Amino acid sequence: MATPARADATLAAAVDLARAAAEGVAEPGTVGEHLGLQMVQDRVGTHFFACTSAGYPGWRWAVTVARIPRSKTVTVDEANLVPGEGALLSPPWVPYADRLAPGDLSVGDVLPYRPDDPRLEHGFEATGDEDVDQMAFWELGLGRPRVLSAEGREEAAQRWYDGENGPTAEMAVRAAEHCTTCGFYLPMAGALRHAFGVCANEWSPSDGRVVSLDHGCGAHSEVDVVRPEPEALTAPILDDLRVDLLH
Repeated sequence: MATPARADATLAAAVDLARAAAEGVAEPGTVGEHLGLQMVQDRVGTHFFACTSAGYPGWRWAVTVARIPRSKTVTVDEANLVPGEGALLSPPWVPYADRLAPGDLSVGDVLPYRPDDPRLEHGFEATGDEDVDQMAFWELGLGRPRVLSAEGREEAAQRWYDGENGPTAEMAVRAAEHCTTCGFYLPMAGALRHAFGVCANEWSPSDGRVVSLDHGCGAHSEVDVVRPEPEALTAPILDDLRVDLLH
């Protein structure tokens, strides 16, 4: 265990020297009250001063001073601005690839390539057998370099199911029937066909979008509005308020 640095009266008395060093690098009027001395090691310590700049609440001016053994001469090592407890800090830097969120991509933008994307896995690779390769090309989508992994499919399925075209959307909750019985429902191909499809009804707000089997809306092909029966009249109605003008 390291031995704590010993207190140093000579360094502790060098407040004015430390303040002058801080004022030499700070904007005028931003070096506030002295906050104390923190010993770094024997004969090396740091004086702290409050920063009064409105843009740096909680920050402190730090001036490190030192002296050589058996000397009373104190020298300044460095002076800078450091954050204190509760200081206002800028948010941590996040790489461009991790800053983007769904919906951020606009016209002309290009996402960075991710060679280790867990949502993808290697696609078709040629076997050398022409018949087998031709069938694989057809089945797997013309030999795409990568296809969705199981993790990628699960993430997409959960996102779609929890979204506005899933069963918990207000539109679906109020619907009389589900998409699974709608004639405009087009099942998806592949592993997700048992849970999702595409709406092909131009009158539906989900037209052209992926919908879950248990989603629904008022444009269901087999649902009709309640049509009220016309009221039957049992006797003629005499209009006593009508006035006929005679010329």
